[in-house]
Amino acid sequence: MPRPNPHIVSKLRQLWNIVRESHRQPIAGRHQQPRLVSAEEVGVTFIGHSSFLIQIGGKNVLVDPVFSRHLILLRRQRHPGLRIQDLPPIDAVLLTHAHMDHLNLPSLRKIIRHTRRLTGQAPQVIVPRNVSDLVAKLGFRKITELEWWQETVLEESDVTVTMTPCKHWGARMFSDTHRHFGGYVLATATQSVYHSGDTAYFPGFHEIGRRLQPQTALLPIGAYFPDSYRAVHTSPEEALQAFQDLGSAATFIPMHFGTFPLGKEPMEEPPLRLLAAAKQAGLTDQIVVLHEGDTARLIAAPVIQPV
Repeated sequence: MPRPNPHIVSKLRQLWNIVRESHRQPIAGRHQQPRLVSAEEVGVTFIGHSSFLIQIGGKNVLVDPVFSRHLILLRRQRHPGLRIQDLPPIDAVLLTHAHMDHLNLPSLRKIIRHTRRLTGQAPQVIVPRNVSDLVAKLGFRKITELEWWQETVLEESDVTVTMTPCKHWGARMFSDTHRHFGGYVLATATQSVYHSGDTAYFPGFHEIGRRLQPQTALLPIGAYFPDSYRAVHTSPEEALQAFQDLGSAATFIPMHFGTFPLGKEPMEEPPLRLLAAAKQAGLTDQIVVLHEGDTARLIAAPVIQPV
């Protein structure tokens, strides 16, 4: 009988330890009611992990919505800040890549059903190239695939969505490496929000800032330890450098931390390291760390107003 591959055995043990640890403590946090803003404002509500409700140009947009308690066996550590049944009608869903902590099929099905109950029609969805097959049978009203720097306009709006480059990978099941990945800039004539998706630090942040000049940046700060993870993720310090590279952004809202134990750093560490780095760089006033369910309300300039 052949002996098991020791590398595979080691990886399975590591995975089991992570899964076991994710079930050790009760899920923390609480749900909130969504804070709605006027059509002249932009609202950015942190749901958890990389999931956001973005209100822009009078449209309600979800980015990477994950409301599920589990990713297969891995359990979330904090409740989603919003519940699907409390959401306003969703006009569009943006998916940055096919990883299960970003493209969550059970959540997407529930979002479609919820919006249909409220309006009689499903949202549209925007995905990277070669990802549409994963969402084709869910019931979205319209599916749009984009590549880096391609753009589309949300239906019945002046909200432009541009896909941006990043340094990551897009396979859902390891072998389907043909799937693309990226971030998005949502923009009207007066406001813009950049969601980077998962990414390592790379020189492309300069070009994103030069081309699209986003005013608000949602950037990932977790899953950076051990250091090998930084091949596809940013540390808090690298995320701060990416924010500075953009040049145009006035507000940095961190994401990709505190929800799923994807890295080996302490769960509470990423925002503390970000704030320490921002203080040293003199950028503390530009960092807005949202708790699940909190909304940053952005008004011309933009200016953050607490809600």
